Amino acid sequence: MTVFITQEVRGRDLSDALGYGDLEILIPAKEQVSFSAISMIQQMERKLKTFTSDDYLMLSGDPVCIGVACAIAAKENDGCFNVLKWDRLEEKYYSIKVDLNQSLQNYASAYRKREALT
Repeated sequence: MTVFITQEVRGRDLSDALGYGDLEILIPAKEQVSFSAISMIQQMERKLKTFTSDDYLMLSGDPVCIGVACAIAAKENDGCFNVLKWDRLEEKYYSIKVDLNQSLQNYASAYRKREALT
């Protein structure tokens, strides 16, 4: 199990996340996405190539990095990925499963029901 940190945030205590797996930083803190995201996307694709249902994304840093990491993780794992959400009151991470296929199925089902009524 691996926890992929979308972008390093210096000074943040990540010890609670170690309970979910080994930590791997996708993009260092000093890098930022400028006018072209191609090199950042290629770097993330290499690191997330083996992403599975046992892995997690820790969403931090640049929103572009976060969006790209979620898209790649979903692509590599049939539309599913896990994220770690920080609860500032409990001061710990919680796992959230994202299944894009289920969302699309629910949308399609709701659309068919609405069409049947018309």
